[in-house]
Amino acid sequence: MVVFILSMFTPLLLKSDLSSGDLQKSTARDWSELRAHGIESVADPHFELAYGKLWAEFGAKKELEQRETLARRFQWRPEQAQGNWAMLYQVMLLTLRDEFVAVRDQTAIATRVGEPQVVVHLSHALVSPEWRRTGVAGWLRALPLQTARQCLVRAGLPDAPISLVAEMEPWQSDDPARVARLKAYEKAGFKKVALPIAYAQPDFRSFEVIDATGGPQPVPLSLILRRVGREAETTVTAGEVRSIIQALYEMYAIEFRRRDMTNLFATLEHYSPAHTPLPLIAPCEPGH
Repeated sequence: MVVFILSMFTPLLLKSDLSSGDLQKSTARDWSELRAHGIESVADPHFELAYGKLWAEFGAKKELEQRETLARRFQWRPEQAQGNWAMLYQVMLLTLRDEFVAVRDQTAIATRVGEPQVVVHLSHALVSPEWRRTGVAGWLRALPLQTARQCLVRAGLPDAPISLVAEMEPWQSDDPARVARLKAYEKAGFKKVALPIAYAQPDFRSFEVIDATGGPQPVPLSLILRRVGREAETTVTAGEVRSIIQALYEMYAIEFRRRDMTNLFATLEHYSPAHTPLPLIAPCEPGH
């Protein structure tokens, strides 16, 4: 049994949350000395270790937000609606005898109107080199389900389908790290939304740079999904994909200027009819 230290909340390693592809490897060893820390504030005593590791890996690549940005995200309380949405940002840190093992962060976005669902945007994940290929990554892919459930409970919403969503650059055979990442997510039950759905990440540059260069330049990416409990399905409706993408855009719109996202929101109006089935393919297959 794994013992956890109480932080602002208490995450658990729940075997039932593991995907079938992660189950064997992630439960094959003794995790009794592993500690999980849930972080919901920059004042949390574990935040500096978690953020420092993420910054060392992603900061120089300009793939990680400043701590001030994360401080604002921690203020997204699901008890206080963001329009028609309830949002919860969390960081989860794994340690062994106070040494760093792994960290990830994610945001749960639950709709308060229409068809119930909760989308979990997977931001960053990092496993210490000596803990790679041990099964820890499988737990990192499972822990966000608890963020989803907390978001629903704290927002006073009923149980709803959960979709874990990651933004990924397309398959590139000469990029071993990217290939390994996509294959790992494929094994964990994630599928890619194929064409004709187009998705783009908002322009992360500063507002001054955006204005000086003629406007926003969104980054086209692929969406890969783990629709929890529905991993074997090979299609998804256009309506569900639209609602997932809208949830992501609503999350981003809290921090970005709405006018810089006008064209992204406009794409939601040009989807196929809601019940149109769209193919779900392996993350490494050709397709958007």
